Amino acid sequence: MTTGLPHEPDAHPDHRRTGPHPAGEPEDVVDLNLDDSLDEDLQSVADEVASEYPTQIVPEVDLESALGDAERQMEEMLRREAELMDQHRRLAADFNNFRNRAQRDIALAVEQAERKILLELLPVLDNFDRGLDATYQDVESFRSGVELIRKQFQEALRRMNVEALPLQVGEPFDALHAEALTTFSDPNLPDGAVAAIYERGFKLKGQLLRAARVVVNRLQSS
Repeated sequence: MTTGLPHEPDAHPDHRRTGPHPAGEPEDVVDLNLDDSLDEDLQSVADEVASEYPTQIVPEVDLESALGDAERQMEEMLRREAELMDQHRRLAADFNNFRNRAQRDIALAVEQAERKILLELLPVLDNFDRGLDATYQDVESFRSGVELIRKQFQEALRRMNVEALPLQVGEPFDALHAEALTTFSDPNLPDGAVAAIYERGFKLKGQLLRAARVVVNRLQSS
C-alpha cells in the first residue's frame, strides 16, 4: 500500500498554465487570453440588452414635398394678408364717410334748431313793431299792449321747453340756481332771503339754462 500526500486539485481548473513556474511567484497564474466561447457570450448579452429598448424608426423626409407645402402655405398667407388689407381700406373709407355724414347731420340739426327758434321769436318782433306804430289814448292802454306781447313771448319760450325759475322775493337764497349780486339789509325779510330779483333764471327741458341774479338780504348784527 502506497502512502503519501493526497494530490490537491488545481484551485482554478479552467486556467491553463504555461511552462514551469518561476521561482518566487505563486503557482496560480491567470491566463488573460479570451477564447472564442467568451466572445460569443458577450455578444449574446449585448444583443439581449439591445432588444429591451424599442427601436425608433426615423421616417424618410421628402424634401421636395415639404418645399411644396411650405410654398403653398406662404401663398395662402399672402392671399390672407391681401384680403385683410383690402378689408382695412374698406373700413377706413366707410368710417371716413360716416364721420363726414355725421358732421353734416349735426350741422343740419343745428341749423334746423336755429330756424325753429327764429320762427318762434319773429311773431313777437312783429307785435312790437305794431305796438310802436299804434296810437294810445293813455299809458294804461300802452301797458296792456306790452303785457300782451310779453305773454306771447312767454308762450313761444314754453313751446321751446324754456320755463322761468319759480323764484320770489322773500324765499331763501339758493346758490345752485341764483347768483348774488350784492347784499341789502331789510328788517322785514329774514336773513339770507332774496331781497330783490335783478334777472330771472330759466330752465331748458328741466336743466338750468341761466341762473337768476338777485340781491340777498343781510341783517346787521346788534
